[in-house]
Amino acid sequence: MVFRISLFLVVALAVVAGVAPQRFKSISDAALATVIQNAGWLYLLIVFLTLVFLGWLAFGPTAALRIGGRDAEPQFSKSAWLSMLFAAGMGIGLVFWGAAEPISHLVTPPEGLPPMTPRAASAAMRYTFFHWGLHPWAIYALMGLAIAWFQYNRNGRGLISDLLQPLIGDRHLGWIGKLVNIVAVVATAIGVATTLGFGTMQISAGISRVFGLPGGLNMQLTVIGVCFVLYMASSASGVDRGIKWLSSFNLALAGVLLLTVAVLGPTGFIFDTFTTSLGSYLDHLVEMSLRMSPFSANTWVADWTIFYWAWWISWSPFVGSFIARVSYGRTVREFVLGVVVAPSLLGFAWFATFGGTALWAQLFGGADMAGALAAGYETVLFRMYDVLPLAGLLSGLSILLLVIFFVTSADSAVLVLGLMSSESAGDPPLSRKFAWGIAIALIATAMLVAGGLDALQTLITVAALPFALLMVAVMVGLYRVLSLEALREKATKRRARRAIEDWIAREQKLKASEQRTGNAADGHDS
Repeated sequence: MVFRISLFLVVALAVVAGVAPQRFKSISDAALATVIQNAGWLYLLIVFLTLVFLGWLAFGPTAALRIGGRDAEPQFSKSAWLSMLFAAGMGIGLVFWGAAEPISHLVTPPEGLPPMTPRAASAAMRYTFFHWGLHPWAIYALMGLAIAWFQYNRNGRGLISDLLQPLIGDRHLGWIGKLVNIVAVVATAIGVATTLGFGTMQISAGISRVFGLPGGLNMQLTVIGVCFVLYMASSASGVDRGIKWLSSFNLALAGVLLLTVAVLGPTGFIFDTFTTSLGSYLDHLVEMSLRMSPFSANTWVADWTIFYWAWWISWSPFVGSFIARVSYGRTVREFVLGVVVAPSLLGFAWFATFGGTALWAQLFGGADMAGALAAGYETVLFRMYDVLPLAGLLSGLSILLLVIFFVTSADSAVLVLGLMSSESAGDPPLSRKFAWGIAIALIATAMLVAGGLDALQTLITVAALPFALLMVAVMVGLYRVLSLEALREKATKRRARRAIEDWIAREQKLKASEQRTGNAADGHDS
């Protein structure tokens, strides 16, 4: 039922947005304005509490608990595990926004700062780190840890509804649970299709720039068609091959591109940007986490931070389910540090390199990055390459990186959508994955044809509100089950320690008795 209703709703929503995109956009924009005005503070508070809660899990009494049980062993090496997290969690977004977001904040800076100034550039990097750092990964980690724990330690099905069991009991198996799963599947499918649509736009822009081919809709449809064949082939090969191999290759390719830009670009400026922005980010972390603007008419926080938080929350069922699928055998501390801290540091390095180079090009390199921004976010990265040597090679590597990120994101999305729309645990059948693969390709195509991508992105932001409330319930439920498990582990260790102490005491008594017996025998012989 979940699969059929979800698939119907996804297709129907795409048809409505495609047939009447302007009307659909006006309704979704009005809903977005209402949500941000009345519940924007709620997004900020819940996400900040999520980060604090995960810190407690990683360094509190639950840190040594292991996903899958005490004797569980990880299925993947740490490098393969981290590469899959990175590819599924951020992927296309890093390439798309790496240079574009800092330039956007330079042109329209936060905190009422004057645009195109050094202070605006510093704030641009600090808020870019903020939007792509610890907070989004904390959202993913919370959902991933909860799904993994209930699936592998409590014999769950890997569904979002299972996370409500500590609060509502067996009712998570009824209509409430099915409703939660349907909403999660629909949000995931639309969110993935929207992001893949943006990735398609940038891939098409890059191909047109590098090879001189005509861009536009025909090029975008060709890109979707080729990527569809690639990600379905990867999905058919399974996680142990397709996603694992592509993610590892993608991480290596991203590393090569990152190092190349750092060496060819303003290297010293990039390292200065990284250290300064990281220090400023950590220094202002709490302030930025809870910052609203109630005393002014400035909508910057709503347009960026709240929008991002809602976007990450709406993606959390998808990314969390995939993280859970590949994280068997990790301890809670290893999971939190691996999912939250490690990818954040990689993201900081990425944005310092690409964002720092873009800011340098605008402020000191004589490039009109602001003009490129006005032509579209997808063009900023390739305009930045024009100020560096080997611009064609860098553009080609970026296109290849985008394609593989597209394939890994779609591949993991197909897997997760199949898992979330199945009643039983384990990998879904290929036919179900194929159905979802076709669905997200058709949605992305329909939205590109009708121009409805922005409206769907806005709708996902509105739909994130119930998921934000769900995150609170997940934190409460996870706290209960992990605390109980930690107490059981502590009691087991106490009993084991007591048994060992009793055994040692018995051995000592036996040895003392043997010594007394031996001494008495020696006296008798004498």
